[in-house]
Amino acid sequence: MRARTILAVGGHIGDMDLAAGPLLAQNVLDGGRSVLVALTAGERGHPRLGQQEYRAQKIAEAQEFARGIGAEFHLVGEVADGELTDVEQAARELVPLLREIRPELLIAHWPRSIHTDHTCASHAAQRARLLSGLPGFAPELGERHGIAELLFTENWEDAEGFTPTCAAEISEDAFQAWSAAISGQAFARGETYGFRYIDYYTAQMTLRGCLAGLPRAVALAADPTPMLETLP
Repeated sequence: MRARTILAVGGHIGDMDLAAGPLLAQNVLDGGRSVLVALTAGERGHPRLGQQEYRAQKIAEAQEFARGIGAEFHLVGEVADGELTDVEQAARELVPLLREIRPELLIAHWPRSIHTDHTCASHAAQRARLLSGLPGFAPELGERHGIAELLFTENWEDAEGFTPTCAAEISEDAFQAWSAAISGQAFARGETYGFRYIDYYTAQMTLRGCLAGLPRAVALAADPTPMLETLP
């Protein structure tokens, strides 16, 4: 994979850490810049801790994860976990960051999800991509920047209709960096509701690697918007 500036937008802290984290770790090792963005903290995801306590824990875990893989982390907006519904607001809050960081590749949730926060985050990322490069739009938010490529990552909650179109190889060094970093997040260790996130995404990398003829890989899908082909 060519090193570049990659920005990944998730609905909650942890979403892109799991689904795109290995690719972001690989990009850093290859000499690129990787940026994680969450639109909510995911503070309602713990059955025993209060929301403010878990919010603080989640932010600290996200910052430590980013350091572990050599990436950057940003929490954008003040929307509560489970209440991400306003695509336009979220998109406009993303635009200054997109124009500042100027990514070449934007990674988003696949839009068909069982979680409405993921669906909104996906549409917000796509809308923000448009607004970031739109001539004359909000020049006070920074110099406009068109993002060359958009890809959707593979998340177990966003499986409906997801068909991968490309795969990024994950080296042993990138896998180990991701594995060590993600182990610092309580929910990923299964300490909230018991789902074995680390096992799931590790197995998924092996599966996608088998299908791509690689030891490990992260699969992604291109924009599903149909394009017309010119007849010869």
